Amino acid sequence: MGIPRLLSNAMGRVSTVRYYQTVLVIAAALAVVAFYSFGSDRQNFSSTTKRIKETHANHANSNDCDLSPDTKTEHRDSKAAAAASVRDAGTASTDSVNAAAWKRGTPEEERPRYFHAIMMFAKVDKSQSLQHKFQIAMRSMLKHARFEDGEVLTLHFVSDEPSREIGEKMLKDLLQGATFRCEVSFHNVKALTEKLFPIVEAMQKHFSAGSGTYYSDSIFFLSVAMHRIMPAEIKRIVQLDLDLKYKTNIRELFEQFNHFPAGAVIGIAREMQPVYRHTFWAYRRENPDSKVGDPPPDGNPGFNSGVMLLDLEAMRRSEPYNQLLEPRSVGRLADKYRFQGHLGDQDFFTMISMEHPSLFHVLDCVWNRQLCTWWKDHGYGNVFQLYYHCQGPVKIYHGNCNTPIPDD
Repeated sequence: MGIPRLLSNAMGRVSTVRYYQTVLVIAAALAVVAFYSFGSDRQNFSSTTKRIKETHANHANSNDCDLSPDTKTEHRDSKAAAAASVRDAGTASTDSVNAAAWKRGTPEEERPRYFHAIMMFAKVDKSQSLQHKFQIAMRSMLKHARFEDGEVLTLHFVSDEPSREIGEKMLKDLLQGATFRCEVSFHNVKALTEKLFPIVEAMQKHFSAGSGTYYSDSIFFLSVAMHRIMPAEIKRIVQLDLDLKYKTNIRELFEQFNHFPAGAVIGIAREMQPVYRHTFWAYRRENPDSKVGDPPPDGNPGFNSGVMLLDLEAMRRSEPYNQLLEPRSVGRLADKYRFQGHLGDQDFFTMISMEHPSLFHVLDCVWNRQLCTWWKDHGYGNVFQLYYHCQGPVKIYHGNCNTPIPDD
């Protein structure tokens, strides 16, 4: 074979190699584009928001309660479900749609107004009791709920995938016939736990049951760091337990935000049992003149987290509150008050309220009428009624410790 032909063949092979290299580079670039367009969390957030926009357009003049397109998917494997679940910011925020409308110059009077409520919905697939409580809560909420035109109730559920599937099926029936606009968003509990753990890890040893499963316990501190999880567009949210029964329009609960005093970031009702009289026993023994753990109106009986109003915007701005999240601050207060709890977020809020009551707007007991009487029969019968008394028409019953809720 001659040298010219050898050179020609060699150059051909080089060209072929370069061709395939070019193809591979282009393929890799397309893969990256595809990843960010279809697979990444950030773009999934945007695409979910886009689908919600389309839903808004389709339901612009209707009053109904609608599962968002993301929750209507009937067949998903676990990876697809995880991608569809809300991550990064913690929600496919319908407020993002609102913000987009502002950018388009929509007049203020035509902008939707969103009311956000969030509930823990994990391990519901394994508990008939939780499913029953959820049905009671949702039926009573929808029975009394009234919202005006242009207002949207957004229901957020923190859930694992099996529970999500149960929730979607139940909500399709429960939400039928609603007289107002609402949307549903499911949030992946594992994704939220990953974000919460670094923030709340230090406080868990003071406010967890001591099972050692601190990573999974992080989700019980969601309200503590909600302002760092949710996107900035969501400024206010109410967190609700599943074992509730609503006796009034839930929109009235949102109006309680308007009563927050200056500096308050959280609205929460007092604990209606002598739980913290017991928890603070060592501090009370050493400080007999303290009002810590005493009943109202003069004492501080602590808080119950069954119903909470979280002013996320105020929480983000509050330097005192965010300093209290620091491990050193948590440790100092826990040592001072000899505090060892097991009730998660409400333990944290109770402890910091002993020195920072101005961070809280105390809800009237009728907004979280707790029914549990366990402590009455466990050493505190003589003072129980001082904590348990609640005057006025009940707006929300709380069947804590599996206490039956009165029928209508």
